Formats: sequence, structure tokens, C-alpha cells
Amino acid sequence: MATSPTTGVSRTAVIIAQARATETARPDRLFADPLAQAFVDAIGWIQVAEAGRLNQEHFVLRTRFFDDYLRSAWPGCGQAVIVASGLDTRAFRLDWPSDFPVFEIDLPGLLAFKDAVVGVQHAVPSCRRVVVPADLREDWTAALTDAGFDPAVPTAWLVEGLLMYLDQTSSDMVLASIGGLSAAGSTLAMEHINQAYLDLPEMRAVQERLRRFGATWQSTCDDPVGWLAAHGWTAAVTPQTELAERHGRPVPPLTVAGDARMWLVSAERA
Repeated sequence: MATSPTTGVSRTAVIIAQARATETARPDRLFADPLAQAFVDAIGWIQVAEAGRLNQEHFVLRTRFFDDYLRSAWPGCGQAVIVASGLDTRAFRLDWPSDFPVFEIDLPGLLAFKDAVVGVQHAVPSCRRVVVPADLREDWTAALTDAGFDPAVPTAWLVEGLLMYLDQTSSDMVLASIGGLSAAGSTLAMEHINQAYLDLPEMRAVQERLRRFGATWQSTCDDPVGWLAAHGWTAAVTPQTELAERHGRPVPPLTVAGDARMWLVSAERA
């Protein structure tokens, strides 16, 4: 099997898989991710800091938010791209049209591990899944178009759990690249954090642990709507309080601690 993703940003993908596996085991689950436990079993459970435990409900609400975004976006789009897909299994667990192209971009080693586990589970995608091994800090757009992506077709983009790990210049480059590939009618959903969230006392231990594994947070965003507008998108933020009320779950405490925010954003391109 390919090397387990237990270092760097890839390690965080395992932690998210743990949260999704835990949620899947609940009788009142907000989503089902049957492959999440297989990833955890292949690697072993990773202990998280206290802030990580406090954020479990955020990971769950975030997953459901982006699931619903993709379900609403694909009728008007002809393809989807999951940027930094990690151990995301939406290509397998969502009810896509069978011929709908879903491109997954991430580091070659992480995708190889993912495909190895998926193969052992004999999982079959519900769409036309296309894996694109690439480093987002380099020219990943060529790899995407070489894999069959059509920039003339409206696209549903998903950027989940990535931007805070990039510096501001790299984050702007990712958005500029997405914008350059987005036809009119394309949509985008993303997650980010603001500076007040990064400054929370509870996040010190998280940052130290991330630093040890080479995956520190390097940027924040205090105005995601304005930032996306500068890149040609009309955006809106969905508050965690609204999602928690909608789904009958507690509000993740760190997402509403003073001015601290973990942004969940959806946007459209005219």
C-alpha cells in the first residue's frame, strides 16, 4: 500500500476522516461516509488537541454544508473540481449523474494512499471520477486541463480545509487560477479562518502540533466576501449558528468565541 499520510498537511486529512467516521456511526448522522473508517483503520487513530475536539462539530457541519452546496450546484454546472481533495469521498458517496466529471486534485502520495484503500474496499464512484496528482503550490492548472477539464464549461469548485495552510500570495494564486478556469455560471465554495480565530488561546497547542508536522496555518481572511469580490466572485457567508440551528446540532464553540470565525462561503461567477 502507498505510504500513509501522517505528516504535513496530509495528516489533517486523516483527522477529518476520523470526524466523518464518528459522525457516520451516529443514528442521527448528517451524512454517511462509509469509507472514512477504512482510512482510519489503515492509519490508526491520531490524537488531537483540545481545540480539535472542540471543533468536531465544525467538521461535521462543514461537511454537510459542502455536500449540500455540491448537490445544489451540479444541475447548473457540467463538472466539479475538488481542490486539495485529501480523503474526500464525495465522488463515491453523493448521488451524482453517472457521467458527471468530478476532478480530485491533491498531492500524488496522498491520492495513491487514498486509491489503495478505496481499492481494498472495492468502492465504485457514482460519477466519472478523475484523479489529478499535483502540487497546488506549482502549476496545477495544466495537469487539470490535461486530465480533461474543460474551462468553457461552468464548474462547481470546492476548496475545503486548504487556504489557511497557504500564505497569502499562494492563496491569491489559487483563487486567480480558479478564476481563470471558470466560465460564467461557475460556483465556488470555500472555508477560511479570520485572525481572531488564529489568535484564540485554545489554538496555541494546535499550532504547535501542526508546526511539528510541517503544517502550520499561514494566512487568515477577515473579509472573505470582499476578497472573493476582488477575484470576480459574488459571495455570501453562511454562519455556523445558522447551520447548527438548521441541523439541530450545538454551535461549535470556537467558531463564535468573541470575534473568532471559521468562514463557510459560497459564491457565483457572472
